[in-house]
Amino acid sequence: MTHAYLSSPVPVALAHRGGWLTDDQGVRSTELENTAAAFQHAVDLGYTYLETDVHATADGVLMAFHDPTLDRATDRTGAIGDLPFGEVARARVGGREPVPLMEDLLGSWPDARFNIDLKADAAVLPLIRVLRRTRAWDRVCVGSFDQRRLDLARRLFDHPVATSCGPADVVRLRIASLSPLLRPLAGRTPVCAQIPLWQGGFPVLSRDLIHTAHRLGMQVHVWTVNDPRVMERLLDAGVDGIVTDNTTALRRILLRRGQWTDRPTGPGTTLQNG
Repeated sequence: MTHAYLSSPVPVALAHRGGWLTDDQGVRSTELENTAAAFQHAVDLGYTYLETDVHATADGVLMAFHDPTLDRATDRTGAIGDLPFGEVARARVGGREPVPLMEDLLGSWPDARFNIDLKADAAVLPLIRVLRRTRAWDRVCVGSFDQRRLDLARRLFDHPVATSCGPADVVRLRIASLSPLLRPLAGRTPVCAQIPLWQGGFPVLSRDLIHTAHRLGMQVHVWTVNDPRVMERLLDAGVDGIVTDNTTALRRILLRRGQWTDRPTGPGTTLQNG
């Protein structure tokens, strides 16, 4: 049975860090990644799937932020995990937008679904507490580039939560795609494989991988794709979702193909074509 997080029609359009690019060339028009302003822009375009990252402050507050430190994206410095919430709350992304709480994002857009990348071990328990308070179990998909961290979260969730493939899960899926006899190696825990086109100079995506994932009941989402020509090729190849900064381009392509869905939805509600 498909998890409610993925009950919308495919292909799924996911706004990466809120979607902070606006033109076809992928030129940054803003540095407001992972801010309420970025998410609102994506929602205004009609996006119902929003991708973000989480870190926890020293006192256990879950923040939507990509980097372990404030240095690159804000007007302050320091590691989020070493700072209390009061200090992180003073930081401004791009010099003007606060770092949002994950709980506030879930509350601000109750019809949106969030793809959450666990960036640190310290974020696991705060995420679980946030999901308990918001009852957003059906509205999130949790992933991580650290397989051990992702497996820990899977063990600790006390409600069914959609998760994507971790690195070891992707390797098993890639091996399973080489032969039907190897398919049992892939397992069935993740609801989707969220993968790059290439990793370390080696191709990750293939038609065989897509076929194997589908046979196992998984969707395949590719990140982070900003070139409209690549978007077209991936959609033609049958991927189930694209993660992009270039939200306007992906929306335009899906509209032209008759595959854009732009009505806000709650968990389990079927979207209508726009």
